[in-house]
Amino acid sequence: MNVPGFSLAQMSALLAALPDPVFVLTHSGLYAAIFGGTDTRYYHDGQWLVGQRLTDVLEADKADWFLQEIRHTLALGRLNVVEYSLSGHDIKGLSSEGPQEAIWFEGRVQPLDFLVLGEPAVLWVASNITARHDLEHRLRVLSETDELTGLPNRRHLMERLGSHFAAFARYGAPTSVLLFDIDEFKRINDEYGHGCGDEALRATAAVCRRVLRSNDIATRWGGDEFVVLMPFTRPQAAFTIAERLRTDVAQALAALGSLGCGATLSAGLAEFEALDTSAEDVLQRAD
Repeated sequence: MNVPGFSLAQMSALLAALPDPVFVLTHSGLYAAIFGGTDTRYYHDGQWLVGQRLTDVLEADKADWFLQEIRHTLALGRLNVVEYSLSGHDIKGLSSEGPQEAIWFEGRVQPLDFLVLGEPAVLWVASNITARHDLEHRLRVLSETDELTGLPNRRHLMERLGSHFAAFARYGAPTSVLLFDIDEFKRINDEYGHGCGDEALRATAAVCRRVLRSNDIATRWGGDEFVVLMPFTRPQAAFTIAERLRTDVAQALAALGSLGCGATLSAGLAEFEALDTSAEDVLQRAD
């Protein structure tokens, strides 16, 4: 390598001083060389990897993913940017010692235009983006959570509903949807105040969390309307869940005192059907 103004020793020192680690990985998954990684806040010395293969270091699924990305990049012939996570569970021999929380990286993978040890190879620059990823995750959760009840909101429901509709359209996986609201909710707000109405909504959400199964998704649709997505559930089973939800919510609302013993729900139950053209169709039937 001949760069004007820099000696070979200086170029080697520059590569060694890179804050992020840079890996030279071959088509077969060999760690041919490693440079940089001097930012000790995020990285450990990885020189021990040189001469080893991905399959020697990583569990099979993770090693296969890296190999696929290396070969995909070589086939593309240009920069490939990927995001991925690594934890102690992914590294052989570290399942109980390594970090249990996933560390997230952005990989900038560039094909090299020369062979390394007789193989096509890539330059893989790994940047720790855990802080950014965690912030993005928190912001996403906030944007998909109803502030009053703590339940997922309409935006989250439509995303999940769309995913389950795609599974239904492709595989016939059943999904039932329950839509319900609190009867005479406007009267509750008018007679007892919005604080009482908010209490009723929070109590309803608490019942949903207690009664529903772990894979069911209860959401606040808006106002006093709630929607419960029940994946892999036929209407017969969904009806049993809906009936328990109806009685338990009514009891919870009556227990608030100010609403009286007549607090009730109105609800509709529907499932995906063969003639549906979109996820919204099942919501319209339930409504």
